[in-house]
Order: sequence, then C-alpha cells, then structure tokens
Amino acid sequence: MITRDDVVRQLLAYLNGELALPELVRWAEDTLFILTDSSTESPDEAALIRILGYLGAGDTPDFPLTWDVLTGFLDELDTRVRVMVSPA
Repeated sequence: MITRDDVVRQLLAYLNGELALPELVRWAEDTLFILTDSSTESPDEAALIRILGYLGAGDTPDFPLTWDVLTGFLDELDTRVRVMVSPA
C-alpha cells in the first residue's frame, strides 16, 4: 500500500538533491501503476493518484516540477517545507 508518507519522502529526496528527476519520474510511474492496480482503497487515493500522475509526467514540458508545484503537493500532503542553507 502506498501512503502519503511514501510520496512525501520521495518529494523531499528530490528537493534535497538525493533523487534525480528521471528516478522520481520512474518511481512515480511505477507507484501509480501499483496504486491503480491495487484492490485496496484509501481515503487519500484520489489525491495520491493525481499527484503521482503529475510527477510521472514531470519530465515533459507540460508538467513542470517547479518549486510552487512541488510545495503545493507537499502542502496537500500536510507537510511544510523549510529551506535551510548549508555550505557546498
């Protein structure tokens, strides 16, 4: 079962540079397939399907993964983002 926390972890990994765009897109596509193929239904399923669908298309110009889009998804998943600067 895919949860909000799973999606949040992947989004934060991407924003923190721990996950490359192609990896995020591939994860979202695979996870979307698993979620829509599952017989288990959760209250968050519609939101997760929409978010995963957008992330799965994030490597196309029509679905840009901008800061506003990604933080909007995180807000929707009850997660606030705070930027911290660290030396390179």
